[in-house]
Amino acid sequence: MMNTNIFEVLSEPHRRSILDLLRIRERSVGELVEQCQLSQPGVSKHLKILREAGLVKVRSVSQKNIYSLRPEPLQEVDRWLASYRQFWSNKLDDLESFLDQEED
Repeated sequence: MMNTNIFEVLSEPHRRSILDLLRIRERSVGELVEQCQLSQPGVSKHLKILREAGLVKVRSVSQKNIYSLRPEPLQEVDRWLASYRQFWSNKLDDLESFLDQEED
């Protein structure tokens, strides 16, 4: 796996769309081209970046490359977001308390 910053990889909207599709089920390049409405070279470029980041894996079936999601690298993102979840949870609790007071 290439030493790629996962946040940079995920910052591109087409790559996030590809991951969303692969989250549902594995797909061939052709299926991804149809779903993403990108050119085949465009989808292949994004798949290469996702593969180098370790976010997808590929296997060959007959003449097709089938891509599937590798969720393990997303754990880094989840760990980073954990502290923000607590922040938002506290803010939402404060908002709920405020709104409850307004109703009284």
